[in-house]
Amino acid sequence: MLLIRCPYCEEERPELEFRNAGEAHIARPTDIASISDEDFEKFFFIRTNTKGIVYERWRHVHGCARFFNAVRDSVSDKFVMTYKAGEPKPTKLPGAGK
Repeated sequence: MLLIRCPYCEEERPELEFRNAGEAHIARPTDIASISDEDFEKFFFIRTNTKGIVYERWRHVHGCARFFNAVRDSVSDKFVMTYKAGEPKPTKLPGAGK
């Protein structure tokens, strides 16, 4: 079973307690009613879908119910790290030697 660390509960819990909420660090429109159809499509449907390291939003639905961000390798499905919502995208990843 895959374990995911909640940065708020500070525990590793089974993946069944969590839900993926899509790509992290997406700039959300301030006035969605005024954006063009093309920009609306880009915001809601177009994602990077990178092979390798991805930045995602997750929610601990069967725990604290809070949203957080995760760095995950989409090839191995391994979680590299998790961090609280609102924190900047990490520039150095654990174990990356950078």
